Amino acid sequence: MTRRTDSRTWLVPALLGSAAALGASALYAATMTRRAERETPPVGSFLTVDGVRLHYLERGQGEPLVLIHGNGTLIQDFLISGIVDDLAKRHRVIVFDRPGYGYSDRPRGFWTPRAHATLFQKALQQLGVTQAVVLGHSWGTLVAIALALQAPRLVRSLVLASGYYYPTLRADVILASPVAIPGIGDLLRHTVSPLAGRLMMPAMIKGLFAPAAIPERFARSFPTAMMLRPLQLRASAEDAAMMTPVTVELQAHYGDLDLPVVIITGGDDQIADVGRQSRRLHHDVPGSELVIVPGMGHMIHHLAPERVVAAVERASERIRPAA
Repeated sequence: MTRRTDSRTWLVPALLGSAAALGASALYAATMTRRAERETPPVGSFLTVDGVRLHYLERGQGEPLVLIHGNGTLIQDFLISGIVDDLAKRHRVIVFDRPGYGYSDRPRGFWTPRAHATLFQKALQQLGVTQAVVLGHSWGTLVAIALALQAPRLVRSLVLASGYYYPTLRADVILASPVAIPGIGDLLRHTVSPLAGRLMMPAMIKGLFAPAAIPERFARSFPTAMMLRPLQLRASAEDAAMMTPVTVELQAHYGDLDLPVVIITGGDDQIADVGRQSRRLHHDVPGSELVIVPGMGHMIHHLAPERVVAAVERASERIRPAA
């Protein structure tokens, strides 16, 4: 009897304390989400495709150019880098928030690169785009490739920046997986994950740019708080968990890419190994061009924006019809 009483003596307060901590974490997550969205409102327009509300931005006139961001980021990633303004001098630049990022919806489902591609293909049809150059960064390169494979008449050329193309063992996939699981993942991302993410964010961002320094403009202007909202945490976790299986499927089709392809990467990328990823893709895609920028890390559009803009222009010139 005494032993049972002793158990209740510590168990009840422990449960009450845990519940209080989760409640406080949930309040924190909700408060920070509202603050993030108040400080970073939508910068573009909206359209609905197959019931999914997509946020997108358009700048400039000319040949259409579609930009597809990587995992964890949003439209502002390309805006802050400066490449949108540069490219808009010669192109009609269209940048999407991928499903679950920024202000785009993400219904439950398997958001593979091919699912993204199907959605973007229909979105571009709504926007009156019949042909475009497509640039993808990081996870976005998989979407860009899937779009080229599914809609070869739509995608006239590809620019693939800092991509991950072949399956490898990745620690980030293991760490992200719990947040991607329905139920336990929902509890985590509405309670402890935003707080944990805030603590880990500085080191994560440093790793994205390493060995180069984080540009001052990025440090000053990028809305990191938007990355820690529950919906975006789910999107990021699901995309990370999908990285290995989707590359297993896509890699069998890289040789089918019959269009101009420019591959650009930082020579010291610490997120996607250059030899295992970009060099190998260059070997597997006939006629592709490989650009390696020495000393630069994963965020190549921030670290060498002029090289990325030049890569787009070369890809565009290779397929631009004579006037």
